[in-house]
Amino acid sequence: MENNRQHIGGNINEQAMELLFAELFRKHECRLYTLAQQLTKSEQYAKDVIQEVFIKLWERRQDLSRIENIEAWLYRMTENKVIDFLRKAAADGRLKEAIWKNLPMQEDDPEVLIETKEYHQIIRKAIESLPAQRKLIYQLNREKGLNYQEIAQTLQISKHTVKNQLSTALQSIRRFLAGASRIFFL
Repeated sequence: MENNRQHIGGNINEQAMELLFAELFRKHECRLYTLAQQLTKSEQYAKDVIQEVFIKLWERRQDLSRIENIEAWLYRMTENKVIDFLRKAAADGRLKEAIWKNLPMQEDDPEVLIETKEYHQIIRKAIESLPAQRKLIYQLNREKGLNYQEIAQTLQISKHTVKNQLSTALQSIRRFLAGASRIFFL
């Protein structure tokens, strides 16, 4: 391996590919799991995220020679899978409830409490950085539980505007979190 990757020729045999994959897994699995666990606050969901990341890597094993920085690719893929997980959790009340049930079991651990507090502060900063109307739409939807139609009526704007503003808010928050996680976790 050279610079976190091995240049792979066009005709690498399956056994060599399996060895390379195993080496990449051993080298990066622990740190990626830690990142996913800190963001999802769930050991099981973090394991699921990491499993999906490495399945994706295995599916793209023939493209490894085109990946300039495998470590950065793995971190980006982990962040994307966590974002997908958090989006699904936000939409699925049962999943959200399961996550919250997992949190109290870890409350005694001061490190977890500090990390959770820091993560919530980062999210709050991301929300606070939104323009006023976008922030209001986000808060009405995520914190007050209003749907698009209710927000549109409350603010006297179109439902389409609400949808676009909320989508843009979520993209901004994801970018903010991705930037913060690179600084915070690396």
